[in-house]
Amino acid sequence: MRPDVEIGSATIYKICSRESWDDACRLGRYTGSADDRRDGFIHFSARHQLAATAEKYFKGQADLVLIAVEAARLGTSLRWEPSRGGDLFPHLYKDLETRAALSVMPLPLDDQGHPLIPEGLV
Repeated sequence: MRPDVEIGSATIYKICSRESWDDACRLGRYTGSADDRRDGFIHFSARHQLAATAEKYFKGQADLVLIAVEAARLGTSLRWEPSRGGDLFPHLYKDLETRAALSVMPLPLDDQGHPLIPEGLV
């Protein structure tokens, strides 16, 4: 985690397909991607990690959404754990209740298939 980011007040982000999020909204909870379920937690990114996450894991995937969640609302099931390069990433050890989403934004791709993170988030 960068020293200028306060963990408790951070907004964290999840990228997933529109279809997965729509399914989650019908259920009232997001159970995670196949990778999330394999790892036992839902992978999130802090704002400063978002562009690298989008590029590494979502390049070329169409019809994505970016879900913003206030970290403090997730309680003790959210843990900040070392991952890429030792940076602390937010991991949620329970399903995400869809009502916890602050916003859900489309995440279009540029002409080379790179996800376009909204202005002000990178």
